[in-house]
Amino acid sequence: MEGLAVGEAGFEQWLASERERFRLLIGRIYTRLMEGAEHSGMVEEALTYGLKLLSLDPLQEHVHRALMRLYAAQGRPDAALSQYERCRHELSTQLGVLPAAETEDLARSIRASRRASPATVKHAEGALPLPDKPSIAVLPFENMSGEAEQEYFADGIVEEIITALSRIRWLFVIARNSSFTYKGRAVDVRQIGREQGVRYVLEGSVRKAGNRIRIAGQLVDASTGLQLWADRFDGEIADVFDLQDRVTANVVGAIAPKLEQAEIARVKNKPTESLDAYDHYLRGMAGLHQWTRETNEEGRLHFYRAIELDPNFAAAYGMAARCYSQRRSSGWTTDAEEEVAETVRLARRATELGRDNADALSAAGLSLAYIAGEVDEGAVLLERALALNPNLAWAWYFSGWVKVYLGDPEAAISDTARAMRLSPHDIHIFNMQTVVAYAHLLSGRFNDAIAWAEMALRGRSGHASALRVLAASSALSGRPEQARKAMTRLREVNPALRLSNVSEYIPLRRAKDLRLLTDGLRQAGLPE
Repeated sequence: MEGLAVGEAGFEQWLASERERFRLLIGRIYTRLMEGAEHSGMVEEALTYGLKLLSLDPLQEHVHRALMRLYAAQGRPDAALSQYERCRHELSTQLGVLPAAETEDLARSIRASRRASPATVKHAEGALPLPDKPSIAVLPFENMSGEAEQEYFADGIVEEIITALSRIRWLFVIARNSSFTYKGRAVDVRQIGREQGVRYVLEGSVRKAGNRIRIAGQLVDASTGLQLWADRFDGEIADVFDLQDRVTANVVGAIAPKLEQAEIARVKNKPTESLDAYDHYLRGMAGLHQWTRETNEEGRLHFYRAIELDPNFAAAYGMAARCYSQRRSSGWTTDAEEEVAETVRLARRATELGRDNADALSAAGLSLAYIAGEVDEGAVLLERALALNPNLAWAWYFSGWVKVYLGDPEAAISDTARAMRLSPHDIHIFNMQTVVAYAHLLSGRFNDAIAWAEMALRGRSGHASALRVLAASSALSGRPEQARKAMTRLREVNPALRLSNVSEYIPLRRAKDLRLLTDGLRQAGLPE
């Protein structure tokens, strides 16, 4: 450094060489971590490191092969073959060469195994590998109250237990939206264990009569079907949070009897002291999960009522802001300026009150990034939420969106993959698939973007976000008829969309990303 000044040719040359040296060093570290994780059977961790390696250098063919093997090991041949196509695209466009024979042989082998075993084509039908730590799915508890109107209360009890378990770092907890696909169905726990990729299943019931409540639960080993623990807890309705904590502590104790009591105590976290506020919050969550215009509005009003009853209820502020995000993405906004201001107010309050609340922080982070365009702050809040609760599927999914906004498509794919593993049968998986579609679009992999957008639209045919990426990707890949068809449907569900306001629906940070998307939408027929 002696004798060099910033801006001089010698300094710039030194800086470039140092950057390259550190890039290579980081690459070697990630390679060792990926190989070690793959050797130990830690598939999710190996995938994460592999995707980070490709973000450093997308031409590392051996990394593409490793990811193909890992996806195949998960029972996801389509993802493995998509990785092969990405490898082929990068090598062809940047180097003008084809993949090596070893890569071609691996792709042929994966195609052959997929044809030989049709059940593996659908991710939902295959058995997922167990994570490298204790794993659990909490099923919807049966409502024994005799009143269908009390379903929301039983569902809310389960959601709080899932949240409490999720805060324990050594547990892998399936997200609410995935475990709730079994609601109202009689399914063998061993089948659930295979489909969700978990070792343990918690099931139970809730009975609410007047001011009394009873929660019963049983923990089952999904590999054998044997019951490990069962108990019931009775109390006054005012004791509901204590009863939830007792269920959680007993489940944890059954899985790891020597767990420190301090760890059990750490997961106890009353969301509010007001039972009436809590009741409205549960009703709001029920509306938010259904994702229709009507239930979104009902949910929003319940969150506002919860806030009136408890002005310090952090999660209620966050979920009210989340309602506005859902409205924007679905094309239901009525007064854009007013809704932006209200979303920011709610998100800021959620952040102030919920510094240790992952649900509040994740909802606030997405809302600030998506609605207000404060992408950097949103990313920071989501990182904090994931540090508090690494099992929170919504936070990983929201983080995927923010990585798209920031122009980091490989990280977006990685984060969304984590979300889909935590909630492999999520009722909102069409949204997660849409994130992956956008990531492929921004990477120039238009065929992959189309495949993921079509997958999302099979789950929700009128999903505006997926229609936007499908229309743009189809046009950019030279499929004008498919692009026009997608645009026709898009303008039916999102009539306010114009080329001039595309950034309101997806706040892309990089000018080239916004230009690519708008060029595709223009070619597909979107007016100015």
